[in-house]
Amino acid sequence: MMSIFSPEGKYMPVTVLKLGPCVITQIKAVAGDGYNALQLGFGERKKSRTNKPIEGHLKKSGGGCFALLREIPVDNPDEYDLGQTVNLEIFKVGERVNVTGITKGRGFAGVIKRHGFHGGKKTHGSHSHRIPGSIGCSAWPAKVIKGKKMPGHYGNEQKTVKNLEIVDIRPEEDLIMLKGAVPGFRSGLIEVKKQKNL
Repeated sequence: MMSIFSPEGKYMPVTVLKLGPCVITQIKAVAGDGYNALQLGFGERKKSRTNKPIEGHLKKSGGGCFALLREIPVDNPDEYDLGQTVNLEIFKVGERVNVTGITKGRGFAGVIKRHGFHGGKKTHGSHSHRIPGSIGCSAWPAKVIKGKKMPGHYGNEQKTVKNLEIVDIRPEEDLIMLKGAVPGFRSGLIEVKKQKNL
């Protein structure tokens, strides 16, 4: 993330993303597959780290080895060709997008970090500073209710942040700037989709 000033002089926090170039590695149509979609390849991967079936699959689109393959639904797949490069031309400044990524993994976390509990008393001999407190019931139903907020695994899950505004596009560097934060760690892989019905 970084911060920039808008032409009006407004200070804005932005996230800089490298989008593309993405290569179309497969075209799926209703006639053969039951739905319309494009399979896109992004990033570089050593040929030695790509298995033979994937290598054979990618030969049809030019033979590159990609770090990530993802399917994107489209309305009309006939408009695209195998091996075609998809770049930032599909986006415009001011548009809204949805960004999907894997959040930072934080391991096993307590209730204060995981759920935002405020904690117990800090003074007067209290021994319950960061513990969750009482979790059970009385004689009935005499068990811990399902869904109770407890310590446990936190992060490392798919999350979508919606309605992020495109502030700037730099096609010569394949960079796009979005207002606000996106899920994931630096150098993590994310998926950016246009918002529909806006």
